[in-house]
Amino acid sequence: MLVFSILVKLGFWQLERAKEKQQLQQALEARQASAPIGYPELLTLSPEAGLTGYRLKVEVDPSHQPLILLDNQIYQGKVGYLAYQIMQVTPDMPLLLVELGFMPGPIDRRQLPQPPGIKQALSLDGRLYRKSTNPMSEHLLPENGNPMRVQNLNFDELEQRLNIKLAPAVLQPTQLPGSELPHPWQPIPLTSEKHLGYAVQWFSMAGAFAILIFYILIFKRKKPNKPKEK
Repeated sequence: MLVFSILVKLGFWQLERAKEKQQLQQALEARQASAPIGYPELLTLSPEAGLTGYRLKVEVDPSHQPLILLDNQIYQGKVGYLAYQIMQVTPDMPLLLVELGFMPGPIDRRQLPQPPGIKQALSLDGRLYRKSTNPMSEHLLPENGNPMRVQNLNFDELEQRLNIKLAPAVLQPTQLPGSELPHPWQPIPLTSEKHLGYAVQWFSMAGAFAILIFYILIFKRKKPNKPKEK
């Protein structure tokens, strides 16, 4: 009964996750269809409320901060980095982290790719995102250099490391002049359909386990007892 109840609970948990992902997908679609927000409005939004999917249009200037390479990224079967550049909007506002795109990593990890950074002021528009926290590995773990390799986009630790203040989300531009780097977009790691599939698997395992236990109990009842030897 314990194993059966665990399997059933896992199935219902996946159903709840599917419902959450469906609501998130609907929210993303609504944000994508709405007009772009302004930079001051972005600064008033809380990361806890969810920032992924909002559209932003903003004028930016390159800052003097190092370029950033987010390690252990996979795109179309290739392992590499997501490159970022810290941009200035106005001198009195927090800086904005802009995604430059995906870059395959060299075989020798001692070598780092050199992202084609933004060299001049320009107008950018695109969508915002903030990567979810990985409870198993959430720290920045930066390495000295320019570009600076990091293991996670931990905003708090990045601000402390560079002694700056950042906007609470990353801008993924619709287009970057002079750059052909791809911009992977996967705001929801697992879709609601995936969770529904996992729920079916857990319920199927619970059903199969119940049939197996029922069969064993019936078989034991029908099995004749051996006479005791004198």
